[in-house]
Amino acid sequence: MNWIKKTALIATIVLVSGAFVYGISTETKNKITHEGTTQFFPTSIDFAGEAAPLQMNDVRERLDRELLINANLDATTLLIIKRANRVFPIIEPILAKNGVPDDFKYLAVIESGLVNAVSPAGARGVWQFMPLTAKEKGMEVNDMVDERYHLEKSTEAACKYLLEAKAKFGSWTLAAASYNGGMTGVTKQIEMQQVESYYDLMLNDETSRYVFRILALKEIMKNPDKFGFNVSLEDMYVNLPSKIITVDTTITDLATFAKSQGINYKILKIHNPWLRDKKLLNQSRRKYEIVIPLSGY
Repeated sequence: MNWIKKTALIATIVLVSGAFVYGISTETKNKITHEGTTQFFPTSIDFAGEAAPLQMNDVRERLDRELLINANLDATTLLIIKRANRVFPIIEPILAKNGVPDDFKYLAVIESGLVNAVSPAGARGVWQFMPLTAKEKGMEVNDMVDERYHLEKSTEAACKYLLEAKAKFGSWTLAAASYNGGMTGVTKQIEMQQVESYYDLMLNDETSRYVFRILALKEIMKNPDKFGFNVSLEDMYVNLPSKIITVDTTITDLATFAKSQGINYKILKIHNPWLRDKKLLNQSRRKYEIVIPLSGY
């Protein structure tokens, strides 16, 4: 067999076998790739109750782009769907309590993939806060404690920002866009371009795609089977049964503290990623709540 035939055979095997990775069949993959605009494109879609104007040609194309891209990011999107089963039950009641629409959980999805990501610019956590903004929103950020990694507290901080943005723009869609482009940046573009809707604005590439990425992940995650992501409940990631230990004193050695709670240092850090050092100095006697898993770790 000459090298041309060998190369063609290997390529065919890789394509066929790779199409079944992460639960997506060859047939479904082809449908997503080649028929996405007809079979999988929604007839209507909204963000936080604000309808996207799909009658506009560029709006349809921009949404179609993000649907196709994210439907074909097999491993990445599948992992997000699995993580959502663990993260959304924590985020959702905090959004509801603060009067922030449930759709903003998908903003967290595109910001971080629902993990404590670190950006090149220094943003951290599921909600990707920069240090100064985090402090302005009431989070503690230092070498020992960084509450950007605290899911509940960072979600509360995100709600503060989003409520301020909604009050400023009068639109949840523009509030979402400003999470990426900044309130000042979005305001300047609205004034310069003399329009009021996100969908009428010409913005930088990242902010122009931002809301469409949210809409695409919302559509895919609400209808995973339609996009070829067939995940059983048993395969989803879960929150483990746990208890909360409140401490208001210094912990000189977190490894020793973990052992005293029946776990180890690794498990302590996994469930309390906001603890950034090997100890917790607490001269101010601040109260910290530490999560201790009870089983399944």
